[in-house]
Amino acid sequence: MKKKILPYLLLTPMILIMGVLVYYPILATFSYSLKKWKLTAPADIHFIGLKNYIDILQSESFWYSMENTLFILVMVVVFTTICGCMVAMFLNIDVRGSGILMALSILPWALPPYVNGVLWKFVFFSGYGFLNKLLLGMGLISHPIEFLSARWTLLLVVSIVVIWRSTPFMALVCLAGRRSIPSQIYEAARGDGATRTATFRYITAPLMLPFVGVGLTSTSVTAINVFDEIVSLSGYSDLGKNILMESYLTTFEFLNFGKGAAMTYLVMFCALILGVLYLRSLNKEVEY
Repeated sequence: MKKKILPYLLLTPMILIMGVLVYYPILATFSYSLKKWKLTAPADIHFIGLKNYIDILQSESFWYSMENTLFILVMVVVFTTICGCMVAMFLNIDVRGSGILMALSILPWALPPYVNGVLWKFVFFSGYGFLNKLLLGMGLISHPIEFLSARWTLLLVVSIVVIWRSTPFMALVCLAGRRSIPSQIYEAARGDGATRTATFRYITAPLMLPFVGVGLTSTSVTAINVFDEIVSLSGYSDLGKNILMESYLTTFEFLNFGKGAAMTYLVMFCALILGVLYLRSLNKEVEY
């Protein structure tokens, strides 16, 4: 009897911590999303059901933010995966100083997101930005380019910053996957006369898919939850806002806690869908 109870007793502190810090806020936020709750009208708080969600889905501002979010998501997922796999293959080479190279490669991931954004702002700023000065010095342009003043160029810059920050984690995950593959498999493949292309296609890529899936899930959540980079590059303007910034502005600028909570749940729902899709596709690959 004691052996059956002991595991639950040992898990009790963590269950309490998760309940207070994770599950209770999730449930409380959902209850807020079903109410009309504006701090500008504190006496008029009442239950309205799904009206906040309906209003959000009918809002042009939400779909503008969703377009920005999808653009950033696609750019970050595609190029982070490509760059991460390339960096992982480079770090997998066993040479002197490889540990130093690995430490240098994770620096962008270690820096705070806001700091990364500020550093890249010095590169793309129209007046004294490094890239504009370089292009002007080379004679490729006649006047500075306003990278941060147009919607799509701003989103492209935001994507570059997030890719720069996310690539090290993807590279480490892919490197772990590559090093987890036994060398005997490659020796057997070489003995059977397999080419490098065939080895990568039928051995390396399938065995690394679960690790790439972990990196994709993390990268997707990062791309959806971009906030600091946008603020550091363009402030709180509507130009480059995504759905997370839309939620922040709704809650803390317009003081609409009910609609802001509903927006937060939509952000979480988008991240949840991506995570489930990645995990299901990986399970199919493993079964296959």
